[in-house]
Amino acid sequence: MKKFLLFLCVTMGMSCFSHAQQGYQNPVIPGFHPDPSVCRVGEDYYLVNSSFCYFPGVPLFHSKDLIHWEQIGNCLSRPSQVKLTNAGTWGGIYAPTIRHHEGVFYMITTNVSDKGNFLVHATDPRGEWSDPVWIKQGGIDPSLYFEDGKCYLVSNPDVGIYLCEINPMTGEQLTASRRIWNGTGGRHPEGPHIYKKDGWYYLLISEGGTEYGHKVTIARSRDIDGPYESNPANPILTHINKNAQNSPIQGTGHADFVEAADGSWWVVCLAFRPQTGSHHLLGRETFLAPVRWDKDAWPVVNGDGTMAIQMDVPTLPQYPVSPKPVQTTFANGKLGPEWIYLRNPKTENYSCSPQGMLRLKMTPVSLNSMDSPTFVGRRQQHIDFTASTSVELQKTRPQDEAGLTVFMENHSHYDLSVRQDADKKQSVILRYRLGELTHVEKEISILEGKVQLRVKGNNDIYLFEYATDGTNFRELGKMNARYISTETAGGFTGIILGMYAVSGSASSKGYAEFGYFEYQGE
Repeated sequence: MKKFLLFLCVTMGMSCFSHAQQGYQNPVIPGFHPDPSVCRVGEDYYLVNSSFCYFPGVPLFHSKDLIHWEQIGNCLSRPSQVKLTNAGTWGGIYAPTIRHHEGVFYMITTNVSDKGNFLVHATDPRGEWSDPVWIKQGGIDPSLYFEDGKCYLVSNPDVGIYLCEINPMTGEQLTASRRIWNGTGGRHPEGPHIYKKDGWYYLLISEGGTEYGHKVTIARSRDIDGPYESNPANPILTHINKNAQNSPIQGTGHADFVEAADGSWWVVCLAFRPQTGSHHLLGRETFLAPVRWDKDAWPVVNGDGTMAIQMDVPTLPQYPVSPKPVQTTFANGKLGPEWIYLRNPKTENYSCSPQGMLRLKMTPVSLNSMDSPTFVGRRQQHIDFTASTSVELQKTRPQDEAGLTVFMENHSHYDLSVRQDADKKQSVILRYRLGELTHVEKEISILEGKVQLRVKGNNDIYLFEYATDGTNFRELGKMNARYISTETAGGFTGIILGMYAVSGSASSKGYAEFGYFEYQGE
């Protein structure tokens, strides 16, 4: 009996240890996943990010522990929901908010390249979301707060935070918009969210611009209409101060609180990881930190308003998700929700061959265009990574090409491709587009057939290689990472690693077949 009790205690202790975990690594969603917003439904958590000029829009994630996230879809998956005509990396879909009320999920956001603020809703977040419900109040970064049968909207028209009541199903504005807070004086007060705790309405915003000076501030009021008093300890989250000047995380801001099922409080926010000096390329990523929020008190983020890569803090019971496979194949003719297109894709240019190849039709629309080129890619999520693919040109004419691109925006990308030449031969070419400059850095003549293309990234460079036998890769050249960084190129996005095809003339009937895409981060 004693042995049985000892065995039972040891077994229970091991079980408890597996759930009473501590610590995790930031970012919890790496790569270009900015402006996170989160909500809880029971013991499930849902999170959304902005997507700017990429389709489908607003990636949607699910988690059981706030640490391990699985992308389960995109809220804006149909052209009727999101028009991205001529949207650049400053345009398209801005910061979304996700909320759940009485069995319905709501996602509200801004399309700055269309008619402004709108929301969509769904009862099953993994299914199709509604068509847009357009909102009258302007500004960006709209958020919803539900209480006593009313739905309140906050956003930031006219350089301040405004509140009104709306009908979330019709978009009708039910009360006049009124200014409730101007922030603490930092530029670009934005990203507002309202929460209620201990009889106080708390208004959380971001200020300082989504760069190195980003910060999160908070105010509160006994009345949702205000007046709101500022927290004397603002900002509650920032890396602009001396205590975080050497942190590998910078630009912390645009935050959203969530109360976990166990009563603990957490905050998700965006930040970026500089590399190659003060430059960053992965875009703004999603980070997580604990919040101490005592009764009638102001919230305190991670003790001192900063966060770290390695967070040695108590966590919720952890539920890891299965990692994505290193290799993506196209045999089933479908791509996962992490794959994205530049603006609304022309679907007739994408298909799957009978042999399970991804077939991209060549058109004269290049990666330099503000139209929709034949391009599909996924986010770079690690500073150190390797990505590769295999491509074969079919029915091409001279100057037709297809390949692999390291893409920041239409004026900033590095392309490794196979080009059809006039003499029925082909060339592997390495080209850069930097602002107004386009230059072929190197080209190697090859025989027709399948070509393997590979890019390796690290802190300072991208290394480009090719092979014609699948194994013996040869270096074609290196490119400096900082030239296509956010600080150089601008925009609100991060690097996308994509496959593309472009024709030399409108009369070409050429296409490219891609056999796989591999991505491995370190």
